[in-house]
Amino acid sequence: MTNEKTGNAPRGAGKKQIDRLLLTIIGYVFISLLAIVCIIPFLLIISSSLTEEAKIVENGFQLIPTAFSVEAYTLLFKYPAQMLKAYGVTIAVTALGTLAGLFLTAMTAYVLQRKDFKWRNKFSFFFFFTTLFSGGLVPWYLMIVNYLDLKDRLIVLILPMLLNVFYIIVMKSFMSSIPEAITESAKIDGAGDFRIFIQLILPLSKPALATIGLFIALAYWNDWYNALLFISNENLMPLQYYLYKMLGNMDGMRKAMVSSGAVVTMNIPTESLKMAMTIVATGPILLAYPFIQRYFVQGLTIGAVKG
Repeated sequence: MTNEKTGNAPRGAGKKQIDRLLLTIIGYVFISLLAIVCIIPFLLIISSSLTEEAKIVENGFQLIPTAFSVEAYTLLFKYPAQMLKAYGVTIAVTALGTLAGLFLTAMTAYVLQRKDFKWRNKFSFFFFFTTLFSGGLVPWYLMIVNYLDLKDRLIVLILPMLLNVFYIIVMKSFMSSIPEAITESAKIDGAGDFRIFIQLILPLSKPALATIGLFIALAYWNDWYNALLFISNENLMPLQYYLYKMLGNMDGMRKAMVSSGAVVTMNIPTESLKMAMTIVATGPILLAYPFIQRYFVQGLTIGAVKG
């Protein structure tokens, strides 16, 4: 019986190794195919932005440019001062809005997950209620413009998206998984609530903070609707709204030329300009992702309390 057991052990171990190897190969193949499917549209956008407008109209969008041209980028950066100004506004709004929104989201979630806060259920219902009903666009616009007097001010691009109830719920769920022994031991040592939140809860919530912070930053970076409603000063136009207006002007010029029968209609790189705008608008925020990605799978609370 001993020989049989010792003889079967290598077989079982070898079978597990083969199964693990097969699972690894299937996983890598699936992830590779998924990555290719995700990267092909981005490569198509880059290729189309570097293709002549006439070739796009004639042959459609292709992965390899058949007629290389930087006309779209030349037109896009025809007025570099305005472009850089729009970039500056967007970067400022994204940075300030993300920091403020992330801090308020984390602080609200920390209060709502505290079991010793007797009003937490009522406040949670109040936050959830706002996701079901709203006052509508007209009352909201009148409040921002007439009562708060925020029209043509930088803060109007930050304040409307400062808090998101869904992010509060996600952060609350994550903070609820932090062991209570950490906060209890800090209270025994004489630490106050705010000190516990800053020095203990926030460092342990880095994965959730990084993930939600990325979502908040993407929302601020891609926002153009608030600028459309409340910004008329060209010095306060964010990048997305600036590109939106430029594209609208190009479409207007194209339609005017078509209606007048102008021959130079094809010289306006409308389609390639759209792709170039996509690259300009998504490039910087895309470069920030690798620095945050590592926190998505990192569990900092594992092993924080033993026993």
